Amino acid sequence: MKLQSGFTLTELMAVIAIAAILMAIGVPSYRYVSASYRMSSEVNGLLGDLQFARSEAIKEGQPVTVCVSTDGAACANGVARTRWHNGWIVFSDPNGNAKVDAGEAVLRIQAGFSGKDTFQDPASSKLDSVTFNREGFAVGLPNAGVTLTLHDSTGNAAFTRCLAITLVGMMTTQTHATAATCI
Repeated sequence: MKLQSGFTLTELMAVIAIAAILMAIGVPSYRYVSASYRMSSEVNGLLGDLQFARSEAIKEGQPVTVCVSTDGAACANGVARTRWHNGWIVFSDPNGNAKVDAGEAVLRIQAGFSGKDTFQDPASSKLDSVTFNREGFAVGLPNAGVTLTLHDSTGNAAFTRCLAITLVGMMTTQTHATAATCI
């Protein structure tokens, strides 16, 4: 008697059904996790550069500015100047005018986001730069500080991240679930 090996059609269909169920559960979870990590990475990129600028200002004893930049060499002008998702630069700014002048070194360059996420100041302050003085204080901000909001391209509020900056130079990241002001 010869034994046959292999799978029956019923066994194969059962395995395909189980795989389809696992994919139906796993794919949305993967999308959520990957979008959440992307958003956290983007907000933490600006947070890290702002913290770097603050520490450099204290260390060097002179102002350091972070501003929106589309070309990596100068601060942006016009409509693009408040759109942080276009990229930004960190530069030594001894005269504190929030503009890259001759002889002022660009310390870091961050290219714009590759996706369609938006990172802007939702308030009317139209924040286009943050300058830290030699004591580490953020100068030129509104009295209550400012909050930049990062929205993902789908507009899903679960992925929204905020970066709050106070006058004393304290910076925190928030999600819509942890702060009522993060919308």
